[in-house]
Amino acid sequence: MGGGKAASGTGGHTAGDAAGRPPRLERGRSALGPALELVHTGRAPTRAVLTAELGVTRATAGAVAAELEALGLIRIDAKPSAASGSQGRPSHRLSVADEGPVALAAQVHSDGYRAALVGLGGGIVATTPGCEIIDPDPADVLRSVVEAGVRLLETTGRRCVGAGLAVPSAVAEPDGTALNPLHLAWPVGAPVRQIFTDCVRESGLDIPAFAANDVNLGALAEHRHGAGRGARDLLLVATGHRGVGGALVLDGHLHTGSSGLALEVGHLTVNPEGRPCHCGSRGCLDVEADPLAFVTAAGRVPDPGGSLLSQARGLLTEAKDDPDVRAATALLIDRLGLGLAGLVNILNPDRIVLGGLHRTLLDADPERLRAVVADRSLWGRSGSVPILASTLDHNSLVGAAELAWQPVLDDPLGALSGG
Repeated sequence: MGGGKAASGTGGHTAGDAAGRPPRLERGRSALGPALELVHTGRAPTRAVLTAELGVTRATAGAVAAELEALGLIRIDAKPSAASGSQGRPSHRLSVADEGPVALAAQVHSDGYRAALVGLGGGIVATTPGCEIIDPDPADVLRSVVEAGVRLLETTGRRCVGAGLAVPSAVAEPDGTALNPLHLAWPVGAPVRQIFTDCVRESGLDIPAFAANDVNLGALAEHRHGAGRGARDLLLVATGHRGVGGALVLDGHLHTGSSGLALEVGHLTVNPEGRPCHCGSRGCLDVEADPLAFVTAAGRVPDPGGSLLSQARGLLTEAKDDPDVRAATALLIDRLGLGLAGLVNILNPDRIVLGGLHRTLLDADPERLRAVVADRSLWGRSGSVPILASTLDHNSLVGAAELAWQPVLDDPLGALSGG
């Protein structure tokens, strides 16, 4: 996150004051990152709000906003229309620049890959169609997805600030290795971050590159731009194409543990006599509440040539009155609710967001899921946690872009102009 609150005051003075504070111009520049983050996350829609959030003078906030506009990052509307019945002159409105820079985001999962361009504010500017072929060689896959992203950049003509990759595996820090890409058939310990960086450089892009776990990135995106906005301690649980993942935002920051491997929620046992899990246990959430579990519980044969997630969602929407589908829905909701209750007891989040198929299960029977969590968690209904559906259709892609945007949020002037 970009810095703390800036001290007030701007002007032409270049020397610090008697209290040893930085010069006024330097203090104004130190507010650029925090100001950009406030606009980026939608928490400063006007200059008046920006002034209050930064704790600076109106003049400083105006100068900071003007510099961000000069960098091509935000747009200032100096003559916004006043709301009906309001008093006085409305404050200048702030928004991300429509034609500003973008980040190249890439996501790889067991059913394919996709590339996108994502602007400030988390908006997807352009995206490729999803590819449904995954090569067992990570270098071949990542080269293809980067090439697809480069074609988007050439088509749009947008400046690119960086590249981010979301992968369905725990990514160890600081090496950036994928420790358990089981559903990709990639080698365990593949150095995905270095491979991705090399592919970006080979494409001719001189930009920083990053990689992280897809569910962690989904949580980051939902916290900044989606259903988790405003939460202090946010728990995201999601199942995409295979398996179940979880991520935690604590006090506004993504919690990844000492080496990037925190919150492997897929290996919570929710059915001791259940299906064997690849971890060596039985009845883990990973194999009891993912699309494959739903399709088989509904008595259907998994489509070997298609997306399991699409097949499961299709059953939930198009065959929801089928008795087998209803029974499968209830079963997976109960399994998921049991796992969520255990996580609530341990983590005490103030909000839960569900993604992927879990979002669709919540929509199918929200009362049943909330009741299971309340009945099985320590505080019961008196301390029930809000459970919401994710609101970003491609939250892992948006989260991958957040990795690339972070250096700009930390230091807009340095990242974009080398100043």
